[in-house]
Amino acid sequence: MKENVMRTIKIEKVVLNCGGVGDKLDKSMKLLKALTGKDAVKVKSTKRIPAFGVRPGLEVGCKITLTGETAINLLKRLLEAEDMTFSKKQFIEGSFSFGIPEYIEIPGAVFQREIGILGLDVSIKLRRAGFSIDEKKIKTGRIPQRHRITKEETIEFMKKNFNIKLTEEKEKR
Repeated sequence: MKENVMRTIKIEKVVLNCGGVGDKLDKSMKLLKALTGKDAVKVKSTKRIPAFGVRPGLEVGCKITLTGETAINLLKRLLEAEDMTFSKKQFIEGSFSFGIPEYIEIPGAVFQREIGILGLDVSIKLRRAGFSIDEKKIKTGRIPQRHRITKEETIEFMKKNFNIKLTEEKEKR
């Protein structure tokens, strides 16, 4: 029997995030540029948090969104930095996230003195064909529950395509 092409799961995007204010933000921008070869976008805060000195409009981080083959190639390197071992808690419906404490753990990444030691967060978003009807402005459609990507399907996709292993609880470093 032929497999339904509408049910195949693909990687929609891979998002890399770094936080920081002032000088650390500049270092974070350089780090993301060194890893991907593309320019990062600064992220501004929308809320006021007096305890942390955060106000609306303050630049508090940077991010890069990758799609296609470049996203898959970089994702393989980023997964190797975490030894391909993850916890079930890191998965949700159609998405998967993890953090890398030090960028020098990524295979192929070279320590750069002007950047120092920084970490980054990685988020992977999966999707099936047909999800664009939910994003249209006019005649927006509804995605039925049976077409949404479950947590178990997300785990199986990552196991099958990237050979990751699951642990009960991710050990602290």
